[in-house]
Amino acid sequence: MGAFLNKPKVEKHTARGEGNGLRFGVSSMQGWRAEMEDAHSAVVGLPRGLAAWSFFAVYDGHAGTQVAQYCCQHLLEHITGNADFQAGPGDGGDGDEEEPSVESVVRGVRTGFLQIDEHMRGLLGRRHAACARDRSGSTAVAVMVSPRHIFFINCGDSRGLLSRAGAVHFSTQDHKPGDPRERERIQNAGGAVLVQRVNGSLAVSRALGDFAFKRVRGKGPTEQLVSPEPEVSAIRRCPAGDEFVVLACDGIWDVMSNDELCDFVRSRLQVHGDLERVCSDVIDTCLYKGSRDNMSVVLVCLGGAPSICPEAVRRDAELDQFLEPRFEPHLLPSGGQIPDLVNVMRTLATESIPNLPPGGELASKRSVVEAAYNKVQPCASEDTVSRMGV
Repeated sequence: MGAFLNKPKVEKHTARGEGNGLRFGVSSMQGWRAEMEDAHSAVVGLPRGLAAWSFFAVYDGHAGTQVAQYCCQHLLEHITGNADFQAGPGDGGDGDEEEPSVESVVRGVRTGFLQIDEHMRGLLGRRHAACARDRSGSTAVAVMVSPRHIFFINCGDSRGLLSRAGAVHFSTQDHKPGDPRERERIQNAGGAVLVQRVNGSLAVSRALGDFAFKRVRGKGPTEQLVSPEPEVSAIRRCPAGDEFVVLACDGIWDVMSNDELCDFVRSRLQVHGDLERVCSDVIDTCLYKGSRDNMSVVLVCLGGAPSICPEAVRRDAELDQFLEPRFEPHLLPSGGQIPDLVNVMRTLATESIPNLPPGGELASKRSVVEAAYNKVQPCASEDTVSRMGV
């Protein structure tokens, strides 16, 4: 959904923080979309006696920003404030206060999602006619990190993963209309999956908001064409092995697989360890790989996160030195014209270049090539950006 710009908006919004033995970084970019509809949350130290817990989330809005922004501000309170979440002790931290059991967290998260969805429906219904016609919705992917568990929460096609001991240990599953379980619910509600979309329109089968798809009489909230019900997975923490969690909207996953993103993040952590910069590196790389969507990434580093590796730093510096002069022969006049940056990148892509970042490959080094190119052709790269994938 949504219109596209003639040229991507590449300004980023970034943040970082730490606490509870975690470090996190955030970056987001509007990209090619006419509007920025993503939102994110990062909360270290939760209310209601859960100071040792943390919460991180990415909300990928569509058809407007209202639902994503409201969830960003209020979803956590709907989760931690409901009776199901507070139903019983179990995941004790360092303090003596009683904390929710795994079962209570799973139930409470589900209840919180259903509650906020119904609450937003009521808010829209009480407002004036223009707001009542709001058709926006949002996916949500989140993690709640307790002293003993990582709770992955997913509703829609944003995605979260956990890297443990050098590999993807867990990832959430996208909720797409073509999935057999999702298709069955849609059909039972009188709908159809056409061109992999709900009734030929919406590309996700679970989301908050999207109330135009939640009007089937005689069906409960989780039986509608689009369901607000999240999937919640409790992963026991492994302090020595758990490296990092990545949460990202589908603008990232459209062009990078789980393994590619995991490998790329690990490689960047070994080179500079700046979490904001790692997230920005991911977004730039995905833009250059051809993502046309809004992009948001939250990176949470755990106790086993990779540290800066002198050998990795050396290899990365050597790669930059290799790339900077590498393309200059291609800039020599040919037929009276100098090749533009698009053709330079295409030519480089055909060459065997050692030590490119895994998962990112040449796209992750486009800025290095562009900087060297601009020394020969000042300002020319800006004229060609709209013809790149970027």
